[in-house]
Amino acid sequence: MTMTNSSRPASALGLSAVRERAPDLVSLYKVAGDRVRRHGLEGVRAAVYLVLDRSGSMRPYYRDGSMQHLAEQVLSLSAHLDDDGIVPVVFFSTDVDGSTDLTLGGHRRRVDKLHENLGHMGRTNYHWAMDEVIDHYLESGSSAPALVVFQTDGGPTSRLAAERYLCKAARLPLFWQFVGFGDPDSNEFAFLRRLDTLAVPADRVVDNAGFFHAGRTPRSTADHELYDQLLHEFPDWLSAARSLGVIR
Repeated sequence: MTMTNSSRPASALGLSAVRERAPDLVSLYKVAGDRVRRHGLEGVRAAVYLVLDRSGSMRPYYRDGSMQHLAEQVLSLSAHLDDDGIVPVVFFSTDVDGSTDLTLGGHRRRVDKLHENLGHMGRTNYHWAMDEVIDHYLESGSSAPALVVFQTDGGPTSRLAAERYLCKAARLPLFWQFVGFGDPDSNEFAFLRRLDTLAVPADRVVDNAGFFHAGRTPRSTADHELYDQLLHEFPDWLSAARSLGVIR
């Protein structure tokens, strides 16, 4: 989001801008707009980030287009919340594998191509990706809230580090919406459910995270359902974060 601490949020991108720059995303943009309104978020301005898992078990989801599709869904949502049509993207596995900006018009096969060029797929460490997002947000000079869509197919190698980062980040205007890909019955997601329910204020000053499972075949999840899940807890966090002074 192109703004400083003293500036006010600009208008989100309209349909005409999306038609001009990314006509293939018009349908997603319309669905996202409907869900934004249903969740009472029309007129709300927020930066949007996307974090993508590149651990070895993620290969099938890159291969079948699920990751590119998620990126396009998030980019279409960001056009309603953010004014610049840019979503910072972080790829992670053992460490941060790479980062880039996803833009309207520059989105086609962008995730697929970057993934192919990033090389080795390692283990799963959330905290390095979280650190990258936090640094980017702080360096941006923004005081606007941010929605971080954090996709993964399992729990992290270093659970203590991930929990520590999430709790510390609760003092920043960042909401972490975790999205699980894979077997819904797997124990891999027990840790994410724990992050979603960490105590307030004993562990963190505000509930700054949500989790939902997109299933074994996430591309088959209806767009409106995905947007409903992405936005389910965000309004409550906005209200709580404002009342606590986390959002100024």
